[in-house]
Order: sequence, then structure tokens, then C-alpha cells
Amino acid sequence: MASALSYVSKFKSFVILFVTPLLLLPLIILMPAKFVRCAYVIILMAIYWCTEVIPLAVTSLMPALLFPLFKILDSKQVCVQYMKDTNMLFLGGLMVAVAVERWNLHKRIALRTLLWVGAKPAQLMLGFMGVTAFLSMWISNTATTAMMVPIVEAVLQQMEATSTATEAGMGALELADKGKATELPGSQVIFEDPAMGQREDCDRKSMCKAMTLCVCYAASIGGTATLTGTGPNVVLLGQMHELFPDSKDTVNFASWFGFAFPNMVIMLLLAWVWLQCVYMGLNFKKSWGCGLERKSNEKAAYEVLQEEYRKLGPFSFAEVNVLLCFLLLVSLWFSRDPGFMPGWLSVTWAEGETKYASDATVAIFVAMLLFIVPSQKPKFNFCSQTEEERKAPFYPPALLDWKVTQEKVPWGIVLLLGGGFALAKGCEVSGLSEWMGKQMEPLHAVPPAAITLILSLLVAVFTECTSNVATTTLFLPIFASMSRSIGLNPLYVMLPCTLSASFAFMLPVATPPNAIVFAYGHLKVSDMVKTGLMMNIIGVFCVFLAVNTWGRVIFNLDHFPDWANVTHIET
Repeated sequence: MASALSYVSKFKSFVILFVTPLLLLPLIILMPAKFVRCAYVIILMAIYWCTEVIPLAVTSLMPALLFPLFKILDSKQVCVQYMKDTNMLFLGGLMVAVAVERWNLHKRIALRTLLWVGAKPAQLMLGFMGVTAFLSMWISNTATTAMMVPIVEAVLQQMEATSTATEAGMGALELADKGKATELPGSQVIFEDPAMGQREDCDRKSMCKAMTLCVCYAASIGGTATLTGTGPNVVLLGQMHELFPDSKDTVNFASWFGFAFPNMVIMLLLAWVWLQCVYMGLNFKKSWGCGLERKSNEKAAYEVLQEEYRKLGPFSFAEVNVLLCFLLLVSLWFSRDPGFMPGWLSVTWAEGETKYASDATVAIFVAMLLFIVPSQKPKFNFCSQTEEERKAPFYPPALLDWKVTQEKVPWGIVLLLGGGFALAKGCEVSGLSEWMGKQMEPLHAVPPAAITLILSLLVAVFTECTSNVATTTLFLPIFASMSRSIGLNPLYVMLPCTLSASFAFMLPVATPPNAIVFAYGHLKVSDMVKTGLMMNIIGVFCVFLAVNTWGRVIFNLDHFPDWANVTHIET
């Protein structure tokens, strides 16, 4: 049996790659309609994305090949989808993240915050989660986790070493007391129960599990708070522009932040409480630090953080400039078109219905600044310069160069986004969106809240075994068609499902942050499944709450908007 399974797994990729297109061929032979040909391409891409028989980015290029061959869209119409405004927004955000990582600004922010929070176990966990979530809002979840986990590991190792030393000291004290006790008549010596040592060992292991899990969970949660924080958010923005061109700036950086940031904070606090309950118990005496060993552990953890911070040295000129560029980016994003007041966009860059500058314009502007702003102070004292300084160029190297950018930017994500926009365009032009909408008209009878809850749970389960970008790319056009056909505001379904695509908490392979944490060896798969299942429920509940409270106000979800009306959509 085992040999048969190994034989099947050996040829699995080959079978999926070559047999799947042949098995799906009867679809387009029996029903050669345009929308069926488009469905063939989407089903084939979905299978390739789920099984990863070829790289995700390569699968994303399939519309550029198959849409022209199947006469769904001509080549020019398809190829233009791969570099849209949304892709430029994401690309600009990624370049800023590369600069932050290159000059270690993210590490300085993390360590400074942790030193401020304190070293008691509960505080430390909350500190790790807060810092990870904040950094994950601006740089990739993977980079944030890869930077934070070694810090967590160093703190845990130092705490372990201190605990061992404390126990050794206590053991020596007990032996000394035992010697004195033999001299005194009637004295009794009470030896420590071996079960106590096992319990303490178990407590340490639980703390290691909690501290490492909190980082990967916070990275996934934090990415949901900003429009460029994670791939699914950018997919939503692109799909809104593609499927509902009249929606204009309904979803922008400011409106998304107003909706998603409170949700992130609530989720983060509930995740912290859940991890405390499962691994550390709601024992405030233990969690908030009492006793000799606790004091020693806190001191050890604090010393590790101080040492790591000391290694970074003083605040460099490059770090200051990166920080200024980052603050400029965020302030321009928020003030462009805040909604409750006129933004800088309305000063010169808006004429009637046309808005010339978007969030992508800001992202590219700041990204270009990073290739211009110097990383060192220019030297103006020409008289006192050494021979070597005179030979060096006057203008120092910039904060970013193309070599570093080329290596660090995940270009595959840009292609993945483009493939999603091409699929959405194909669905619209071929009539597949309209056909799917008609099939879903019976959902009129189901309460909108129930639809949202069921679809959010479906996406949360699906994203455990598929890329979150691929998940949103596949599902959002379907949900948009369904919403339009039953007269429901599309955002009422698309917003929660976009957020749910980031809730891959249960499996090590579900997302890179989970894999990084799992590789350190503190966790079993069963630990992740047990904790992650409840995390998925917490996530879906928080999103459901957000969409039915402040989300209704921000996006006017109670009304079916004009921009979603099928008569407004140009095909």
C-alpha cells in the first residue's frame, strides 16, 4: 500500500499538469459558448493554483496565452491588465518596505517598543504582537516574522538559561539547609516534588509555543489593516476598479484604514487573550510576574532586548531619511481624499469627475524619492577633506539602489495580481459574470448577514490550503456577480471575504509566517490546528461585527449603490 502511494505521489504533478486540461476539454466541446471557454480557463487555473504544479506567478500568465487563443479577449486587452494602477500602488509600497528593511528601521522600532512595554510574560507577548502587527501593516508579513522570531527565540533562550541557573542556586541552598538540619534535633527537611519540576518544564514549553505563535498570528492580522499590507487587500481594490469602474474612490487608503484598523485591534486583543488561556492560563500571578524566578526571567529578557538594541548603534542618517520618507508616504495617503474633508487632491488634481492622482501616484512618488535621497550626509567641508574623500563623488549613495530592489521585491505577486485582473476582465466580457449572477438569484431569500457569514467561513477554510491572493482572485468576481444579482451592496460580501482570506492560522504550510515559526521546533501540527481553529472563528466573528457596525457607516452598506447597477457597467 505504501509503495502504491509513493508511486502515485511520484506522478502526481505530471498527471495534474497534463491530464487536467484533457479532462476539462468536454466542457468547451459540448458547450462552445464564450462564457464556457472562460470558465474552462478559470477552473484550470484554480486547479494549478491549489496544487502548485507550476509556480503561482507562471499560472497567472495563462490568461495572456489562453484568452486570445479561445477568442475571449484579444492580446492587447489581456496584457494591459498586468500593469494597472493597483499594481503600481503595490509595487511602490513594496519598495518603501525594502528600504525600511535594508536600513533596519523595523528592527529598531520593534526593540524600542518592546523595551518600553516591559518584560513580564503577558506584557512581553502583547508587546511582540503589537510590534509585529504594526510592522506587518507596512512591510511584508514574511519579512516581519523572519525579523521578529529570532528576537523572540533569543529572549526565550535567555529566560531558559536564567531559570536553570536559578534552580541550580535553589538546589545548592537546599543542600546547605539540609546540612544545617542534621545538626538540629527535631528539624525536618521537605524535598521538592519531582512533579513540580515536570510542571515547570511544561510551563516553559507552553510559553515557547505561545510566544512563537503570537508572532505569526499578529503578522497575518496586522497585514489586514492597510490597503497595501497584504495581497488580498490589493486584489479587492483592483477588482473594484475592474468590475465596478464607476465606484471611483469608494475604497481608498483612508476608507480602508478606517474600516480595517479597528477590526485589527479587536482581533489582536482577542488573539492575545486566547493564547493566554490556552498556553499560559489566566493566572495573573504567573502571567504578570511574581516570585524569584519570574523576576530573574524578566531581567534576563530585558537584558537580551537591551543588548540587541545596543548592537544597532545610534540612529543613523539613513534611518532618519527612511523614516521621513515613510511618514511622508502615510501622511500623503491619508490626506489625499480623506472623505470627511477636502484633501490635497481637490486643490489641483481633480477636474469634475476625473481624479488625476491616486494612492498609486503617492506610492511611486515616495518610491522614487528613495532612489534620490542620500544615505549619508554630503560633505561640504572641501578644505579639510582627505585625499580619499576628494576622490569620492560629492553626492553619497541613495537609500535604495536597483540591485537591492530587484533582489528583495517579490515580483511574482505583481504577476499574480495581474492574472487576477485579467480573469475578472475575461469574466465580464465573456458574460460569465452575468451567467453566474443568474444562477445565484435564489439567494434572494437568504438574509444578507447569513450569506456574509457563510462565505467568510468558506474563504477562511479555502485559504488554509491555497495562496491568499489566489483565493481572493478566484472568489471576488463570483461574489460580486452574486451581490449584483440579488440587489446587495457588493462590498457587504467582498469586504469580509477579503479579510477572511488572510486568516490562514491552522497549518504550517498555510502561509509563510506559519512556516517560519514552525521551523523553530517548538510547535507540533496539532498545536497549530487546535489554536488556529479558534483563531479562524475569532477572525470571522470580528469581521462580521465590523461589517455590520462601523463598516455600514463608512461604505454605506445598507444601500445598493448606482455604481453596482448592471446598466452602469460597460461591457
